[in-house]
Amino acid sequence: RMAAAPPSYCFVAFPPCSKDGLVVFGKNSARPRDEVQEVVYFAAADHDPGSKVECTYIEIEQVPKTHAVVLSRPSWLWGAEMGANEHGVCVANEAVVTREPASESEALLGMDLVRLGLERGATAKEALDVIVTLLEEHGQGGNYYEDGSSCHTFQSAFLIVDRNEAWILETSGKYWAAEKITEGVKCICNQLSLTTKIDAEHPELRNYVKSQGWWNGDSDFNFSEVFSLADGHLACSSGRESLEKQGGDVSAQAMIDVLRDKDSGVCVDSESFLTTASIVSVLPQDPSFPCVHYFTGTPDPSRSIFKPFIFVDDVKLVPKVQSPSFGNDDPAKKIPRFQEKPDRRHELYKAHEWARSLLENDQDKGQKLMRIMLDLEKQGLEAMEDILTRTEVLDPAEVVDLFYDCVDTELKFFK
Repeated sequence: RMAAAPPSYCFVAFPPCSKDGLVVFGKNSARPRDEVQEVVYFAAADHDPGSKVECTYIEIEQVPKTHAVVLSRPSWLWGAEMGANEHGVCVANEAVVTREPASESEALLGMDLVRLGLERGATAKEALDVIVTLLEEHGQGGNYYEDGSSCHTFQSAFLIVDRNEAWILETSGKYWAAEKITEGVKCICNQLSLTTKIDAEHPELRNYVKSQGWWNGDSDFNFSEVFSLADGHLACSSGRESLEKQGGDVSAQAMIDVLRDKDSGVCVDSESFLTTASIVSVLPQDPSFPCVHYFTGTPDPSRSIFKPFIFVDDVKLVPKVQSPSFGNDDPAKKIPRFQEKPDRRHELYKAHEWARSLLENDQDKGQKLMRIMLDLEKQGLEAMEDILTRTEVLDPAEVVDLFYDCVDTELKFFK
């Protein structure tokens, strides 16, 4: 049983640590090695009063309007590991273990809360409010993995970012605390990190921990100390250090380099876990510029390329990074769940598997392919830099099939 929480890393850098007045966000999603992540887009939508939304395990009330979102998600579930919405809000989650055992009863998953926060929040603070309200109402729980033989449950932490600020939200059951960040560099991983600087919290948090005998009310209230298992409270220093090495120059490229770093442990490739997908987002503090979100859609960022996405109306859908849909026949939707594992690989994933085996087995051809891939990525980064530095307003027609074209070109190289 994988009792340890998967070691994902999330980052945010604010000016002046980041370049050109940009907020830079990134996440490596560490998950079971064979799990497929897809990149999916959902347009903004209006919903009838009283309608419901079917999350991974439970159904909840829908809201009148949901924002457009782009998500990177394990393809068996409803929610997301990470993603962004049309208002420049980005959310990523971390599985964490606290002294409170996570619930096996099916409720909302941390990943569902990522998507719900993005669909319903037009700012980072709104997304936070959405998440904690739903946590209070429905709780969190259920299997984190597509595994019929064992239930893997965790509590959740979130990094929620917009053009102006970020919030680190850490939860245990329905209880939570949050810290607001507007400067510097921050990294969160699979351990609690909030200490005594708490800018928002569950109204009953302190009474609850007193009643459990975890805090006497006399000493400073330190969230991580109160909620961590005895050995579980360590800052994710390797991640932060690798980002701080960039000095005042954290750019999309610098964030990508950090996410590719296997020596620091940020890029996970272990017996149980692999970085199955990655995201980097660039959020200009000046709202007249568009936000750019880069997705790999494939495992191991050191062998994948980051492809840009910009929200515009009628953005072209990219079926080649979407896993096949099994509808109500999906073993994830039937009770008992996960009795079998269907093949969820999408077209880009399959093509990339071939590329990965080439990189492993034929050094010359592999390195040549990697150079071509990185060159393609560089063209995308340079084109986006041009968009973010020019004076005239972006013509949506210019980027409506941006992500589609990048995936298409990548596939051609693999063929």
